[in-house]
Amino acid sequence: MELQLALDLVNIPEGIELVKKVEKYVDIVEIGTPVVINEGLRAVKEIKEAFPSLNVLADLKIMDAAAYEVMKASEAGADIITILGTAEDMSIKGAVEEAKKQGKRILVDMIAVKDLQTRAKEVDMFGVDYICVHTGYDLQAIGKNSFEDLQTIKQVVKNAKTAVAGGIKLETLPEVIKAQPDLVIVGGGITGQADIEGVAAQMQKMIKQG
Repeated sequence: MELQLALDLVNIPEGIELVKKVEKYVDIVEIGTPVVINEGLRAVKEIKEAFPSLNVLADLKIMDAAAYEVMKASEAGADIITILGTAEDMSIKGAVEEAKKQGKRILVDMIAVKDLQTRAKEVDMFGVDYICVHTGYDLQAIGKNSFEDLQTIKQVVKNAKTAVAGGIKLETLPEVIKAQPDLVIVGGGITGQADIEGVAAQMQKMIKQG
């Protein structure tokens, strides 16, 4: 089980400062969609250059022109790139093909997918690396989480690794670990805490104990 830190509401210098505090406790650093929108793929490039030993995920949430976008993110140094589960099959297959060419990985974000089980089963056949259940900010605001959704996809996903994102905090982490995802994605549950390093260390310890 791995821990991914999502950087969503920072600029590049703030992002670098944050990662410095927790780099020994996380496996993957995610350059979140808001950061990519504000800073461009330069954010991916600069974080990767600052932390070459960490895997960097570019959360592009690709919907179309997938091969091109995967290529550009790869050039910027991303190790993992996200595409939406609601994208066309052709787009997801194109993303996978380009990622394989570049030696990169694809994470499919299942945000807003209505029939999770069916779509997870389909996407799993396309050779993607991760399938992620994700409760977005707007649904977290009304108390939703992804823990049940994780159980749902784990029943059908046979090839890809499973991931979970959306509102995970120290107190809800045991429930997530119980469902045994391969990747746990945490944003504000680390970055919004007073003791960022302490929380990240504790989360890593819990995840490694499984």
